[in-house]
Amino acid sequence: MIIGIGTDVVDVPRIQAALQEYGERFLVKVFTEEEINYCNRFGETRFLHYAARFAAKEAFSKAVKTGMRDGMSFRQVGIRNLPSGEPIMELFGTMQERWAGHTIHVSISHTATVALAVVVIESVPQS
Repeated sequence: MIIGIGTDVVDVPRIQAALQEYGERFLVKVFTEEEINYCNRFGETRFLHYAARFAAKEAFSKAVKTGMRDGMSFRQVGIRNLPSGEPIMELFGTMQERWAGHTIHVSISHTATVALAVVVIESVPQS
């Protein structure tokens, strides 16, 4: 059963500006080490990947119906890509404790100027 759906759209230039203005401070506040390593591999287009991951974190906060409060923080949610390229959501800390028993679906996309993410949280049927 679906128990939460969240979506978010992010302007890529907004994330690029935040990275340029706040640099490392912004990165370590918002992104996991794995996300930083992944995005930085893309050089000049890294902002697209950061924006998509930012959108996924916001979409997750909407799917769990808390927004950025009640224990939710950016670094407790991360996106990792499987070898196939499929993005998967990883949870840490409080978010992992609360949501580990659920299936979380995530889809991300971007253009040169806009990033989009959709998160669906599904309860796992009891046997």
